[in-house]
Amino acid sequence: MNKITSVNELIDLTKTVRKDIVEMIHIAGSGHPGGSLSSAELFVALYFNELNHNPENPLWSERDRFVLSKGHVCPALYSVMARSGYFPVEELKTLRKLNSRLQGHPDMRKLPGIEVSTGSLGQGLSVAIGMALGLRADKKENRVYCMLGDGELNEGQVWEAVMSAGHYKLNNLIALVDRNNLQIDGVTEDVMQLEPLKDKWISFNWNVIECNGHEMSEVLNAFEKAKKEKVKPSVIIAHTVKGKGVSFMEDKAGWHGKSPNEEEKCKALEELL
Repeated sequence: MNKITSVNELIDLTKTVRKDIVEMIHIAGSGHPGGSLSSAELFVALYFNELNHNPENPLWSERDRFVLSKGHVCPALYSVMARSGYFPVEELKTLRKLNSRLQGHPDMRKLPGIEVSTGSLGQGLSVAIGMALGLRADKKENRVYCMLGDGELNEGQVWEAVMSAGHYKLNNLIALVDRNNLQIDGVTEDVMQLEPLKDKWISFNWNVIECNGHEMSEVLNAFEKAKKEKVKPSVIIAHTVKGKGVSFMEDKAGWHGKSPNEEEKCKALEELL
């Protein structure tokens, strides 16, 4: 797939993705807008600039792999997949409908381009490590990317995986943490203290990069830094705002998993113009 290098074009695409997210979840009547909106820049940077992938051939052997560990934010994933050509944009309206390929969590059995079915939090990084080890064994240069939510870091399996990746020096693995500081039960630091988060990853032998997850140029630069690491796995901690782009959703834990009504949808779309 031809990559988009213009930061302004990528920013415009991010606005489109955010509108898709709001409209999809409104039509579905359920879903997770907060984390989908906070991670929009990360998804756009991945699918239109960073990943080597081929929408016309989802099983292309030379593709990079992407694992969405926090599977509930799949509206953002579906939007970038549709916009990059995996399936018609019109199909986004079928989110969470019976027999739709666009389930409430990604399903690899239904939708080509999904590497692994996710939804049970804490498991995605382990799968990504298996992929990275397999690619190394096959002497492949492909990379594996895995997105996690910061609330998801409460899961013990995540830290077993972090320890494993550091031990095996998986420099072909790049993790992304959507650090929006909120989860379904409230502020992450109130639910389970994560800080000092950067130091934790460093202690497990990871290369740690932090960025403003809503500044596209910073996100792109973070990916470039990660790819230059030749020994350790890398993690990009992207500092974001839950519900980014929609004023009444921003920094509100209540919008973790809630569908906007007609009035709220219209107001959100006006703000996202």
